[in-house]
Amino acid sequence: MCLCQRSKSDSQRSGAVRWLADTAVHVLVEEADLTPKPGLVDSRGSGAHADMNLEMLHRSAHSLHATFTAIASRAFEAEESVSLRESLSEIGRRGERIMLQVTGGVNTHRGAIWTLGLLCAGAAMLAGKEQTAEKICARAARIARLPDSYTSNIQTHGQQAHCQYGVLGARGEAEGGFRHIVEIGLPMLKKSRLQGLAEEHARLNALVAIIAELNDTCLLHRGGLTALTLAKRGALRILDLGGVATDEGFCAMEELERKLVELQASPGGSADLLAGVLFLDYIESNLV
Repeated sequence: MCLCQRSKSDSQRSGAVRWLADTAVHVLVEEADLTPKPGLVDSRGSGAHADMNLEMLHRSAHSLHATFTAIASRAFEAEESVSLRESLSEIGRRGERIMLQVTGGVNTHRGAIWTLGLLCAGAAMLAGKEQTAEKICARAARIARLPDSYTSNIQTHGQQAHCQYGVLGARGEAEGGFRHIVEIGLPMLKKSRLQGLAEEHARLNALVAIIAELNDTCLLHRGGLTALTLAKRGALRILDLGGVATDEGFCAMEELERKLVELQASPGGSADLLAGVLFLDYIESNLV
C-alpha cells in the first residue's frame, strides 16, 4: 500500500472510531435528558437517586469519550479472541475509574460502559461490513461469552442479584445477544415512530417496553422483588393503556414514578439498554 492510500485508510479508521465514540456519549446524554422517566434522573430531578443529578450524568457521560474511543480503536476490524476480550475489559475498568473520579465515587454509568462498550466493539469489528443491530449484537455477544482472567473478584450489584434471585443480569443480557434491545426496545421505538408519535414519546415507549420485560438488577438491588414486580406491572399497564402518548398511559407512568420513588428504586438497567437502543438506531440510520 502506498503512503497516500495508507493515509486515507488511517483517516477513515480514525473518523469511524471517533464517530462511534461521539455517538456513544451522545446517546448517554440523550437518555439522561429524556423526560419524564419513572424513577430515573431526568430534567425534573433525581428520581429515586438522591446521590445523582442531571449535570452529574452529563459530566460522567463526557468523561467516557476516551474510553469508547479506545474500545472502538482496539476492536476495529478485529476478530473475537480472548486477547480482545481482556483488552476491552481493561479499557472498561479504566473508564470506570475515570467515571468514579468525575462523580466523586457515584456509580453513574458502570452498566452503560459494559453495554455501550460491547456495542461499540461489535460495530467497530464490522467496520466496512453490514452493520445491522442484529449483527452488531451478535458480535458483542460473542465477545461477552469469552473468558476474562483479569475480572475483579468484587461482586457487582448485578452479580449479587444474579446469585440471590437467579436472574441473568447485564452479563447474561450481553451473552444472549441483547434480546431486550433487539427484540423489544428497538422494535417499539420504530413502531411508535410509524404511529406518528413524537420522538420523546417513541423513546419513552421503548423504555417502558424494556421495563415491562427485563429482570432489572438495579430494581432488585434497591427494592428487591417488590420493586421489580411493581415496575413490570406498572410498565405493562402503561402499554395496555396505549403507551405514554395517551392521557391514560401518561397518568399511569406518573403513578409508577411515585411508587418507585417511594421505594427508592429505579430501573437503571433498563435505562442502560435504552441507551443501547438509541446507539444502534443511530448506526442503522447513518450506516457508518
